[in-house]
This record gives sequence, C-alpha cells and structure tokens, in this order.
Amino acid sequence: MPRLQNKIALITGAARGIGAAIAEAFVAEGARVIVTDILDQEGSDKAAELGAVYEHLDASQPDDWAAVMKAHPKLDILINNAGITGFEDGDLVQDPEQISLDAWHRVHAVNLDGTLLGCQAAIKAMKDAGRGRIINMSSRSGLVGIPGAAAYASSKAAILNHTRSVALYCAQQGWAIRCNAIAPAAILTPIWEPMLGDGPDREEKMAALVADTPLKRFGTPEEVAAIAVMLASDEAAYMTGETLTLDGGLLAGSAASPG
Repeated sequence: MPRLQNKIALITGAARGIGAAIAEAFVAEGARVIVTDILDQEGSDKAAELGAVYEHLDASQPDDWAAVMKAHPKLDILINNAGITGFEDGDLVQDPEQISLDAWHRVHAVNLDGTLLGCQAAIKAMKDAGRGRIINMSSRSGLVGIPGAAAYASSKAAILNHTRSVALYCAQQGWAIRCNAIAPAAILTPIWEPMLGDGPDREEKMAALVADTPLKRFGTPEEVAAIAVMLASDEAAYMTGETLTLDGGLLAGSAASPG
C-alpha cells in the first residue's frame, strides 16, 4: 500500500522546485494534495498535472491561511516549504552591516512568520484527531553563518528551533502531531538559474558552486522529496523535533583524497 494513502497534505510554495517535487512524490504515495503558492498560473498547472487541488496562499498573510483552511479544514500533513532568499527583487545588499530593516523583515515575514502561521493552522486542523505531521523547510544556511545573506540564515535558523518548540508543545498536549525539519544545502532549483545561466560555461559554474561539497554535485528536488515522504509516513512515527540535513556531506567536514 502507498505510504501516504488517502492522507490530506498541504504544501506551500509548491508551484515549482522542491515544493513541486514533494507534491509529485506525495501524489505517487497516495496522498490527496493541496498545492499552494503565489504563482497562480504555475501552481494551477502543477495541480492539474498531478490531479491535485490548487489554492492561492501567501504564507506570510494570516487572512490567506484562514481562507485556505476554511476550504480545507481537515489536514494530515503540512509542508511549510514557501520561502525567499531576499535576492528575488534584485536587492543584493543582505550582509549584517548594511541590510535594511525592510529587507530583513521581508525575508522573515515569508520564511519565519509563514512557518509560524502554517504550524498554527496545522495544529488547529490536526488536534481533534490527535495526530498529524508537520515538516518545516529549513536550510544548511540555518546551521552555519552566511555573511552575504544574513536575513535568510537567521530565518532558517529560527525555523529549526521553532520546529523543536512545536514538537515539544504537541507532545506536551498528548497529541501524536510530529514536527520535524529538513535542512537542504545546494539543491538544483530555479533559484540558481540567474547564477548558472544557459551559456557554454554553465557546467563550469555548477562545478564551482559545489566545489566545497564532498559529493561534488548539486542535490535534486526529488532527493529532498524522498526525505519528506519518509518523515510524513508512519516509518518516522517515533521522530519529532528533529532536523535531517541533506547537504552532500558539507557539515561532515572536508573530503580528503587518498594519498
């Protein structure tokens, strides 16, 4: 039997990239998926392709969450995947000294406030049944400092600790609502395209960007989705408050070649 048979799963930021890959994997495992995003055309197309449902959802907006949860009051799985780096609008000044307060707030509103609002909505939808799965998308950037992306790193670090708080709170209430996080490093999604381009030096640029990764390659959205399926399934029934890192060995240290 598929591992997520008939489970109702809501995924934020699911129009493309990691969110879309998770939606595809969940449908393949028998889940009834609600694709949400602010990219309405891409999100609608992805939902139609998968036989899923699409809803517009800006994760940073409480009213959007209220509208989506009113339409879908029952929920077994939530994936808090929506996030931004801060560079999307061409604002390249994201270092600790010079980042503007507006830029800082904008990144935290989507990444951290969106995770808080998602967790609140999920708990409300799951607590009567007394069980459910919440998966928050953090990043390797939440485990180490990122000088040129201070707001992003801060928001992803806070997501890790909020994951622990939610996990402990739900356990304290006697609910089997598990909350875990995934911390990917360099995953090849559209967010990298401006840096990679489509010129003859694309492969060279890719190699340079993962030169410090022991496995010497980008990860794929499908590899992140596989971890999400496991965490959402009964296979991880005794796991809560944990973070699974998917980084090609970066945090293990440097890979030394045999002499």
